[in-house]
Amino acid sequence: MSASTAIREHMEVIGADGVHIGTVDKVEDGRIKLTKRDSGEGSHRGHHHYISMALVAETEGNKVRLSANADVAVTFEEESKPD
Repeated sequence: MSASTAIREHMEVIGADGVHIGTVDKVEDGRIKLTKRDSGEGSHRGHHHYISMALVAETEGNKVRLSANADVAVTFEEESKPD
């Protein structure tokens, strides 16, 4: 099973260090779309952020573990325009 088919809505996304990054809304265009309520801080709140599937190391239970630590992984996030 590929990583993209193993990833489901509401799974927790964590860095390689186990630190919470966000919650999966869905997989879209080869990226993980994070929920708005759990995506970004400050001026980045209130809209979706995306993480490339290339950063996914594995899925384990209800978690998606990335290959980078959380503080590094968030620098790779892409953001959508506010709805």
